[in-house]
Amino acid sequence: MGRAFEFRKARKMKRWSAMAKTFTRIGKDIVMAVKEGGPDPDNNSRLRAVIQNAKAANMPKDNIERAIKKASDKDTQNFKEVLFEGYAPHGIAILVETATDNNNRTVANIRSYFNKCNGSLGTAGSVEFMFDHSCNFRIAPEGVDVEELELELIDHGLEELFVDDDGILIYAPFENFGALQKALEAMGLEILSSGFDRIPNTQKKLTPEQLEEVEKLLEKIEEDDDVQNVYHNIENADS
Repeated sequence: MGRAFEFRKARKMKRWSAMAKTFTRIGKDIVMAVKEGGPDPDNNSRLRAVIQNAKAANMPKDNIERAIKKASDKDTQNFKEVLFEGYAPHGIAILVETATDNNNRTVANIRSYFNKCNGSLGTAGSVEFMFDHSCNFRIAPEGVDVEELELELIDHGLEELFVDDDGILIYAPFENFGALQKALEAMGLEILSSGFDRIPNTQKKLTPEQLEEVEKLLEKIEEDDDVQNVYHNIENADS
């Protein structure tokens, strides 16, 4: 098992834990997908992926359809994706992915969390290089020959494939998302969910006391409504 497997295992129980926040995040993803490629999922691969994720999160069909309809309204404001980089106490690198309709508000909030928790908000590029940006797919395992699938997907950028209780997990570099999505759909395989991760190149071990201090900052960031995902390089942490 490689880094992607270990990364997923560590994050699995923590990520998307609050249902209300999950639906809010997916709602923003729907708006951005519709604004980018239109409301028809058959002609919008990004929207297809978001709808798959919504179903995987048990988001009601009515909620999904309502979000698509709202996003189609020209008066509905789009969200801008903004990446923040910084350091928590004890030299822990943090990446924060946000989707915001008010960048000034989001910048002020994120900066205040770092300042209040003895961290420091960095400039663009100060931390991002410490993480590999990857894409992932989860597909149903029924009727799939895993070894054959792995060989087939190598030509489409596959980096790592493994099986766990949730199905077959596929990881690849970020830029291969479109090629893998097309390949899986062409094979008639059921994509249960998909997404992106930032996997740390190296990790740093903390004492329980140090971890508690860093987690105060992580919790403040994750509670912000504009935040979509938070990544760090703490060794063997659950977030």
